[in-house]
Amino acid sequence: MTSGAVEVVLYHLSEDSDQVLTAYHESSRRMAGTPGLLGNQLLTRADDPRAFVVISHWTDWNAFAAWEGAAAHKEQTAPLRPFRDTARERPFEIYRELAHYGPGRFGPVGKGA
Repeated sequence: MTSGAVEVVLYHLSEDSDQVLTAYHESSRRMAGTPGLLGNQLLTRADDPRAFVVISHWTDWNAFAAWEGAAAHKEQTAPLRPFRDTARERPFEIYRELAHYGPGRFGPVGKGA
Protein backbone atom coordinates (compact mmCIF):
# COMPACT_ATOMS: atom_id res chain seq x y z
CA MET A 1 0.00 0.00 0.00
CA THR A 2 1.66 3.24 -1.10
CA SER A 3 -1.28 5.66 -1.38
CA GLY A 4 -2.88 7.67 1.40
CA ALA A 5 -1.49 10.20 3.81
CA VAL A 6 1.29 9.31 6.24
CA GLU A 7 1.70 10.66 9.78
CA VAL A 8 5.04 10.31 11.54
CA VAL A 9 5.12 10.69 15.32
CA LEU A 10 8.48 11.35 17.03
CA TYR A 11 8.69 11.17 20.82
CA HIS A 12 10.90 13.58 22.75
CA LEU A 13 11.69 14.14 26.41
CA SER A 14 13.28 17.19 28.04
CA GLU A 15 13.13 19.31 31.17
CA ASP A 16 13.67 22.42 29.02
CA SER A 17 10.66 23.17 26.83
CA ASP A 18 12.31 26.31 25.44
CA GLN A 19 15.20 24.26 24.00
CA VAL A 20 12.76 21.79 22.44
CA LEU A 21 10.74 24.64 20.93
CA THR A 22 13.89 26.27 19.50
CA ALA A 23 15.03 22.94 18.01
CA TYR A 24 11.57 22.31 16.57
CA HIS A 25 11.51 25.70 14.84
CA GLU A 26 15.01 25.13 13.42
CA SER A 27 14.15 21.65 12.11
CA SER A 28 10.92 22.99 10.61
CA ARG A 29 12.82 25.80 8.90
CA ARG A 30 15.30 23.29 7.44
CA MET A 31 12.46 21.09 6.16
CA ALA A 32 10.50 23.91 4.53
CA GLY A 33 9.78 23.09 0.91
CA THR A 34 10.38 19.34 1.27
CA PRO A 35 8.33 17.63 -1.46
CA GLY A 36 5.31 15.83 0.01
CA LEU A 37 5.56 17.41 3.47
CA LEU A 38 2.20 19.00 4.28
CA GLY A 39 3.25 20.34 7.67
CA ASN A 40 4.16 19.37 11.20
CA GLN A 41 3.24 20.21 14.75
CA LEU A 42 4.83 20.11 18.19
CA LEU A 43 2.65 18.90 21.05
CA THR A 44 3.32 18.45 24.75
CA ARG A 45 1.57 15.92 26.95
CA ALA A 46 -1.11 17.46 29.14
CA ASP A 47 -0.05 15.36 32.15
CA ASP A 48 3.73 15.55 31.67
CA PRO A 49 5.29 18.85 30.49
CA ARG A 50 8.61 17.04 29.86
CA ALA A 51 7.06 14.84 27.16
CA PHE A 52 6.74 16.11 23.58
CA VAL A 53 5.75 14.72 20.21
CA VAL A 54 6.39 16.08 16.75
CA ILE A 55 3.86 14.90 14.20
CA SER A 56 4.69 15.39 10.54
CA HIS A 57 2.02 15.11 7.87
CA TRP A 58 2.94 13.70 4.44
CA THR A 59 0.98 13.44 1.20
CA ASP A 60 1.79 9.75 0.77
CA TRP A 61 4.20 6.94 1.55
CA ASN A 62 6.37 7.52 -1.52
CA ALA A 63 7.05 11.15 -0.59
CA PHE A 64 7.90 10.23 2.99
CA ALA A 65 10.14 7.32 1.96
CA ALA A 66 11.99 9.49 -0.58
CA TRP A 67 12.71 12.12 2.07
CA GLU A 68 13.69 9.56 4.71
CA GLY A 69 16.14 7.93 2.30
CA ALA A 70 17.72 11.22 1.22
CA ALA A 71 21.01 12.50 2.63
CA ALA A 72 19.38 15.77 3.82
CA HIS A 73 17.07 13.91 6.21
CA LYS A 74 19.55 13.65 9.08
CA GLU A 75 20.78 17.25 8.73
CA GLN A 76 17.23 18.59 8.69
CA THR A 77 16.20 16.76 11.85
CA ALA A 78 19.51 17.16 13.71
CA PRO A 79 18.35 19.98 16.05
CA LEU A 80 15.70 17.74 17.64
CA ARG A 81 17.78 14.57 17.80
CA PRO A 82 19.27 15.27 21.30
CA PHE A 83 15.74 15.33 22.74
CA ARG A 84 14.59 11.91 21.45
CA ASP A 85 12.92 9.82 24.12
CA THR A 86 15.39 6.93 24.21
CA ALA A 87 13.58 5.26 27.13
CA ARG A 88 10.93 4.13 24.62
CA GLU A 89 11.42 0.94 22.65
CA ARG A 90 11.22 3.08 19.49
CA PRO A 91 11.35 6.90 19.59
CA PHE A 92 9.00 7.13 16.61
CA GLU A 93 5.90 5.61 15.01
CA ILE A 94 4.70 5.78 11.40
CA TYR A 95 0.99 5.65 10.59
CA ARG A 96 -0.72 5.30 7.21
CA GLU A 97 -4.18 6.79 6.78
CA LEU A 98 -6.90 4.29 6.00
CA ALA A 99 -9.84 6.69 6.06
CA HIS A 100 -10.99 10.01 7.46
CA TYR A 101 -14.14 12.12 7.79
CA GLY A 102 -14.55 15.87 7.91
CA PRO A 103 -12.64 18.64 6.22
CA GLY A 104 -9.41 18.04 8.12
CA ARG A 105 -6.45 20.33 7.78
CA PHE A 106 -4.46 18.16 5.42
CA GLY A 107 -6.81 16.48 2.97
CA PRO A 108 -10.11 16.51 1.11
CA VAL A 109 -13.47 15.72 2.65
CA GLY A 110 -14.91 12.24 2.27
CA LYS A 111 -11.85 10.09 1.67
CA GLY A 112 -12.32 6.56 2.86
CA ALA A 113 -15.21 4.37 3.93
